[in-house]
Amino acid sequence: MPSVIFVLSNGQRHLVNEAVGRTVMDAALDQGIPGIRAQCGGGCTCCTCHCYVEGGWQGQFPTPIDDEQALLEYAWQPRAESRLACQLKLTAAHEGLVIEVPEKQA
Repeated sequence: MPSVIFVLSNGQRHLVNEAVGRTVMDAALDQGIPGIRAQCGGGCTCCTCHCYVEGGWQGQFPTPIDDEQALLEYAWQPRAESRLACQLKLTAAHEGLVIEVPEKQA
């Protein structure tokens, strides 16, 4: 069960454990992480689970699909490390994953 560290825009950190096979979005919603709204419930049809994957963790996930890439254009302050949390499926290799939550969602 990998641990995920969510870093809020105010610097507050939340350590969450989530089962392999679940998504970063699931972990955030299960633990009530502020700032991850996920209005579409993980259907990759909105961008309200926008997050930033820190540093070397970016290469630990598959490349974004076209739908995700298109939605990220509407995210608030997108950066190179922007992803939709609903598209980030956790594996055992994600132990210690650091996810930054934007100050707000689009």
